[in-house]
Amino acid sequence: MAVSRRVFLKGTLTAAAALAAAAAPEASAAGEASLATLIDIRKCVGCGACVEACREANAAKFPEPQKPFPKMFPSRVKVSDWSERREVDDRLTPYNWLFIQHARVVIDGRERELTLPRRCMHCVNPPCVKLCPWGAAKQSPNGISRIDPEICLGGSKCKSVCPWDIPQRQTGVGLYLKLAPSFAGNGVMYKCDRCGERVAAGQLPACIEACPEGVQTIGPREEIIARAHAIAREIGGCLYGETENGGTNTIYVSPVPFEELNRGIETGDGRPHLESVPDAMDEANRLASALLIAPFAGMAGAFLRLASRGQERREKTHGD
Repeated sequence: MAVSRRVFLKGTLTAAAALAAAAAPEASAAGEASLATLIDIRKCVGCGACVEACREANAAKFPEPQKPFPKMFPSRVKVSDWSERREVDDRLTPYNWLFIQHARVVIDGRERELTLPRRCMHCVNPPCVKLCPWGAAKQSPNGISRIDPEICLGGSKCKSVCPWDIPQRQTGVGLYLKLAPSFAGNGVMYKCDRCGERVAAGQLPACIEACPEGVQTIGPREEIIARAHAIAREIGGCLYGETENGGTNTIYVSPVPFEELNRGIETGDGRPHLESVPDAMDEANRLASALLIAPFAGMAGAFLRLASRGQERREKTHGD
């Protein structure tokens, strides 16, 4: 049954305060190194094997929306539905977490096309994690950031604070349908989680394993950065991701400056840019916001998680 926005928010805050003790941060492994991925653009041939592998590995996580969608209030909250366009693979969508970006550049006086895999950058200090008001975005000790679909309400704060606008929303799925379908968010946000389950099991991310050209390498961030600098020195190339947004766990190496690459790619929603990005979390207002949001987000996340599990138990009981 739908509830009013006032009742929903009042219940959320009251329960969150009572559950503060349950809002412990994600467990960390002592001494676990932050993992980074090196992407050598020179090696990418744009075959798309990584895109297909990503889709296959994450198919079980893709949204299955309920239709018709509830009418949102206020009406300016727009539906975002990719469920009838799941085959789209030339941009990021809730069903496509990795795509191949094409750039026309000039190398040694000749025009060439370079291709590069694009997905979440997995920032060292991710704004999406620090500024999610519901605690749905999380960062593992190994540097992987992910969005918990069980408690995400689809409000898209993560997308608005991401320098690359990476997360994508699908309407008609998630907890908001059970709590307040006309007021609470508008679905669930989706993005690359760098195959967190595979990595935890000692396996490679699907995109890396499937690449026939050895474009990507994953390892401890310090080692990856050292290797990236070595390649850049060897080819007279440039790096992207080492310092962008305060540093990311995705490091690109290119034979041409990224300013030139950025001019040669198509950008827009679902197609991230390659511009220089200052550290968003270094701004005083963002830091202040993170400090204010963090305690509430932890408590709200605990409440939403328990609410989700409680709803599942009720549905199971009624189903039996």
